[in-house]
Amino acid sequence: MHKSIFRRLLTATVVAAFGILMISASAFASTQAAGTSYSFRTLDNQQDPTFNQLLGINNNGEIAGYFGSGAAGHPNKGYTIVKPYHHSSYTNENFPGSIQTQVTAINNTGYTAGFWVDGNGNNFGFIEWNGVFTSYKDPHTGNGTVNQLLGLNDSGIAVGFYTDANGVNHAYKLNQSTGKFTAITPPGAVSALATGINDNGDIVGFLTASDGSTDGYLLKGSTFTEFSYPGSTNTTPFGVNQSDEIVGSYVDASAMTHGFTLISPLKNAKWQSIDDPNGIGTTVVNGLNDKGNLVGFYVDGAGNTDGFLATKI
Repeated sequence: MHKSIFRRLLTATVVAAFGILMISASAFASTQAAGTSYSFRTLDNQQDPTFNQLLGINNNGEIAGYFGSGAAGHPNKGYTIVKPYHHSSYTNENFPGSIQTQVTAINNTGYTAGFWVDGNGNNFGFIEWNGVFTSYKDPHTGNGTVNQLLGLNDSGIAVGFYTDANGVNHAYKLNQSTGKFTAITPPGAVSALATGINDNGDIVGFLTASDGSTDGYLLKGSTFTEFSYPGSTNTTPFGVNQSDEIVGSYVDASAMTHGFTLISPLKNAKWQSIDDPNGIGTTVVNGLNDKGNLVGFYVDGAGNTDGFLATKI
């Protein structure tokens, strides 16, 4: 995102009616495996080929993303892409009257979520449902200026976060049909974001711990499970599919960024590091579908940010 607030922020929150259980990933066996093979394809909107990020993909292969770094003359502009992913396959999608828009999520009906920016730099979440755009701001935001929606399922439940006036991030889920916000609060988190939700209602996100590390979490029912890529102190999940396969990015000991997939996170967890061949050490996996196909972005040798689609072989 435009060195997006999303990329720099850390947070999360949830209120469970019958109490919250937190389990550390260290309670489960964890292995790093060679795993799945992928075919990578770079997809850039030619309206600004210097900066693209692909952020969500549904089971029909429709992809959500945006172009433009957010720098002067390069505003974020949202889009969706459909097969066969030619230049004519892109459709612009921007919140009406917005200065900038990022489309961050797309469900299996083709409805989308994301956030938009007004002329004063304020961020608001949005959902496009049945052709109608609706803007959202959590009522607890107060004097904060940031609300972003980052995930959306087929039932119209979205997840995201707001930043309060003190710069602290708070995760939430939002019911599109009722407009109701529900806080998501992982125990012990200093701050957190909710970034993805599947059709079972399972939610992923990441949090800042008291020691300053960035860790991922999975909220399944009323149980939070916290996890980190082995050896990393910065793990940021961004998406989850119906099988609870999780994708995101991690930072290694050399400060290089790699994507990851995490299969079976609650038992015999299997991690796989993911790098686009054109962006080794600069890769982020931001979304996946139930077929296990991935979307994200990387930085190439010329310093451009490129979107990619990784299809299972």
